[in-house]
Formats: sequence, C-alpha cells, structure tokens
Amino acid sequence: MSNIHFVGGEKGGIGKSVLARVLAQYHVDRDLPFCAFDSDQSHGALLRFYGDYASPIAIDAFESADLVMETALERPQDVIVDLAAQTTRPLLRWIDDNDLIALAEQEGVGIVFWHLLDDGADSIALLRELLRRQGIGERIIAVRNYGRGRDFGAFDRSAERAEAERRGARLVDLPGLHESTMRKVDHQGASFWAAAHNPDSLGLMDRQRVKVWLRRVYAPLDAMAADVFVAPRAGGEEAVAARALSGGEAAAGAEVPGASTTG
Repeated sequence: MSNIHFVGGEKGGIGKSVLARVLAQYHVDRDLPFCAFDSDQSHGALLRFYGDYASPIAIDAFESADLVMETALERPQDVIVDLAAQTTRPLLRWIDDNDLIALAEQEGVGIVFWHLLDDGADSIALLRELLRRQGIGERIIAVRNYGRGRDFGAFDRSAERAEAERRGARLVDLPGLHESTMRKVDHQGASFWAAAHNPDSLGLMDRQRVKVWLRRVYAPLDAMAADVFVAPRAGGEEAVAARALSGGEAAAGAEVPGASTTG
C-alpha cells in the first residue's frame, strides 16, 4: 500500500520545504521507496535539493494534481507532496471534487497531512480549517517547527490541539538547525546527507551540527514509521546509490503537466 504525504501549512516561510526535504532525506537514509512532487513553481526546494526524486506539479490544475494519486497506485511507495504557499484551497477543492478520501480508502492508499506550525495565531487558525474537513482530522500530523518559533504555549492550550488529539492526530516537534548552518546548506544547494558527510560542502563543525540535528529529527519519524511510511525495500544495495544521487538538481526546463505557460 502506498501513502500520500501532503506537507503544508499554507503560509510562506513556515518551514514546509525544510520538512519535505527532511522526509526525502529520511527515505533515502532508511532505504524507503518514495517519490516526490514540488508545487512551488518559482523556488522548488525538492526540485533543487532532491531533483532525482522530485517532479514539478501544479495543484490548481486537476490533470496535474491527478498525478499524485496515479503515482501512488503504480507501486507501494510514499509520495511526498511539498505544497507551496496558498495552495491549501486548490488542494481541498481537488480532494472534494474527486472524493479523494473515499477513493484512497477504496484503493488502499493512505493519506497523511503534515501541518507545519510556527508560534503565531495563523497556524492555529489553519489547523482549525483542516479539522473541519470530513475525514482529514485523524490523518493530520501537526508539526511544531522550532526553526520558526519558540513559544508554542498558545497552541498547546488551544481547543484546536485538544480537538486534533481527540480525532487521533499526531503531534511531533521539528528541532531548529543553527541558522547559520542552515543558510550554508541552502547556499551550497546540498542535500542534507551531503551537508552532513561531504567535507567539500561544509566545515567540520557545521557538518557535525547537521548530523546531530538529523538524529534528533529522525527520532520521532522512526517512532511512527511503521504507521505512516511504506516498509523498507528488500536488500540495501540501492541505499548507497540513492545517497549518491540525493544532491542532484532537477533538469532545466522541466514542464508541469496541466500548468499554464501564460500569466
């Protein structure tokens, strides 16, 4: 059975792409079968950092968004979808018009909504909107992003958190990576594996910070892996090759199926 992972939070700069990159690197490191789609037409992080695994997609064009489900049905794998800012409403329209939740259950495809939270009120309001949707609440993983906030007390005391937990949603923390180190990783255009292990990418202490950060990030993912990720592939030979490829860039001029080429 495949799983579709929508990584969102609606607002720009909340850390969606960082989490999507983490999920991609986690799948590489754990040798889990996956592919990815990036809906950011201008600054696609998955296309830049994990281009060998990612393809562009237009969430507001149904024939393009349809590729998410079609890809999930090809073979058992995790399908990671990095949602650009302001794509929640087009996504929900696509879900509603296709009765996607029922279709996924019929086809044996799991759906997970990763909802990024900073320490602002908007993140809580957006979670409230998701919780109102039939069949979505229990599929949410709420992620407190400590790279974008420090005080999550308002969320922890909120009715939205209580309702999410009542519905069976999960709550995890995304630790923050040292700001200067993250900036260097981004400027290098390196995958997290390359940033942690390639001496030509970063200095010793920056590489060490990335290694420690990844261990902390991976701990809650390991704890829930059996429930939310597809099982590892048989044999480990592919893992080494996958790591070597994980820093590749997307091919220039890749077309987005169904996307308009005009303004």
